[in-house]
Amino acid sequence: MTSRIEATFARCRAEGRAALVTYVMAGDPDPETSLKVLEALPRSGADIVEFGLPFTDPMADGPAIQAAALRALKAGQNVARTLDLVRRFRSGNGETPVILMGYYNPIYAYGVDRFLADALEAGIDGLIVVDLPPEEDDELCLPALGKGLAFIRLATPTTDERRLPAVLANTAGFVYYVSITGITGTATPDFGKVSDAVARIRRHTDLPVVVGFGVKTGAHAAAIARGADGVVVGSALVDALFRSLDAEGEAQGGSVEAVSRLVRELADGVRSAAA
Repeated sequence: MTSRIEATFARCRAEGRAALVTYVMAGDPDPETSLKVLEALPRSGADIVEFGLPFTDPMADGPAIQAAALRALKAGQNVARTLDLVRRFRSGNGETPVILMGYYNPIYAYGVDRFLADALEAGIDGLIVVDLPPEEDDELCLPALGKGLAFIRLATPTTDERRLPAVLANTAGFVYYVSITGITGTATPDFGKVSDAVARIRRHTDLPVVVGFGVKTGAHAAAIARGADGVVVGSALVDALFRSLDAEGEAQGGSVEAVSRLVRELADGVRSAAA
């Protein structure tokens, strides 16, 4: 059976364009606003959604996503409530792939077997767990693959030819290429180097290669889309939501639209680069 991830990339290829992958933090700034943002992403042009699992020590993430995680945790967000938001999202959307992105500690505390069963039931399509290297595949990657959940790996500018086969060995869904050396949302990628890196990864895998970290505008998205199978935008969306909040950090009437407006710009950028 074709997965939602495979079907989405096939549709984008048929349209001659890259996929737009959008990241937001679950529960930021509160569960109900988070659900409304999640529901608005596909309507605004997102093809795939990455839903952040809040954690107190998100080591790969920059200030915007770190702050979002703390807002979500303060509002009571946890693994069970995150899966419930996806379950509620699925009641109105059965097509858009949802990738849960985060760190292993909350999943381990929840219980791996319980987590995988509940994630499947909620409608999760794949996992990105940035602090589990290939050497730890027995912990979560292989059990997830066995249940039919894609386990998506990150490749970076420092992933050399010797390391790349290990990174790709049990990867499913797509490969996430990190376009900069460092944390999320802190620099703009060198678009020429990104295109070369994507071409190098494609020599090792038939999976789609998507590119993220540092993409902030429609113009950035268009530049990445010309050489990749997908474009990931996270920190810029999280920051757009943050800027819409009031002084107490609470959502306002225009908060969902603030995110939607940027997604539409990004979607236009991706589509402008269509072959």
